[in-house]
Amino acid sequence: MTSTRSQMTGIQMSSTNSKAIVVGFALVATGGLISICGMGITGTAMSNAVRRWMLAQQEPPSVVMRRKLAQAKAATQAGASAWQNGTSTPSRTH
Repeated sequence: MTSTRSQMTGIQMSSTNSKAIVVGFALVATGGLISICGMGITGTAMSNAVRRWMLAQQEPPSVVMRRKLAQAKAATQAGASAWQNGTSTPSRTH
């Protein structure tokens, strides 16, 4: 019985193809390095902007958040008690 399978040959690279692959890899690596540097510069600029914004506020953000949370809780409790007591606002008819 003879084999009808053809022998698979490996990928053969010419010197032109291997040079193109090396140049392509070098360009990808350089682009990655440039993008990492860009992300670092952008991150630094953004953190400095946020820091300046926080220092320019009259109140620290934590105080503002505590006040807003207390307001939201009070509004929730008022709404819940109004719903439980059946209090409703009079509707206007024209």
